[in-house]
Amino acid sequence: MNITEYEMLVVLAEELNMRKAAMRLYVTQSALSQRLQTIENSWNTKIFFRSQRGLMLTPAGEKIVQLAKEMLTKTKRVKEEIGQMYGEISGTLTLAVASIIAQHWLPPILKRFTELYPNVKVSLTTGWTSEIMASMYENNFHVGIVRGKPNWSGITHHLFTDRLFLVDQEMESIEDLCSTNRPFIQFKSDSTYSLHIQQWWYERFHTLPERTVIVDQIETCKQLAYHGIGYAILTEIALYHLDDKIKKIPLRDKNGQFMTRDTWLIISETAWQLPQVQAFQKITKDFIR
Repeated sequence: MNITEYEMLVVLAEELNMRKAAMRLYVTQSALSQRLQTIENSWNTKIFFRSQRGLMLTPAGEKIVQLAKEMLTKTKRVKEEIGQMYGEISGTLTLAVASIIAQHWLPPILKRFTELYPNVKVSLTTGWTSEIMASMYENNFHVGIVRGKPNWSGITHHLFTDRLFLVDQEMESIEDLCSTNRPFIQFKSDSTYSLHIQQWWYERFHTLPERTVIVDQIETCKQLAYHGIGYAILTEIALYHLDDKIKKIPLRDKNGQFMTRDTWLIISETAWQLPQVQAFQKITKDFIR
């Protein structure tokens, strides 16, 4: 089989649907079906079972598709090595980034990176830090950008620290939390961040908020607080574009120190050998100086 046929089998295995696979490969269904039949004849075995519901890999097909994935990975690696021989940074850069960082901090960095290295294909996935860490442990991404101090044995770079703020239209100080009957608006987040806030509440007031509203996104939380529905606790990075209509009161711990949230860049030792990874890390350093 050639590389194009390997790619075709991988796409078919991902979609398990002839129509969707044909759309991804920019070919007709009939052409794709004929190519698949030719490949199966060359292996003298069925790779997929076909039904009205779609495709299903046969036991032999699982082994053949695994071979196809390995060949594509090896081919990509050799192309990157050849590009390095000629001083050209190319290949793929896979990023897994905490959602709030991807929304508020990453865009200008990615813009700069793509301008400097147009031959690098960037793949970006966003999510919670816990999800990103799990994916990095499984070596699914070259670079991760996470919140909080990561438990990571590979390469780590501290990017920045931002403070936590009480955000509200009415309250003038933290002490006003004792008398308000308005709800505390929370967004779903990693357990480490939620625990961080809960510990602060309990240390400060020996109790937890009586009324809470839980939303799925930090932007929803911010907008509800901005329009006076309740109050929220948000990190500094999410507040840059809010005007003076809303009050922002910094949180302090029992020792009077600002409550903060760190952002880290993590890379595996293997991924660090790739020039596109080193180039991306250098740009992040330039942005935080």
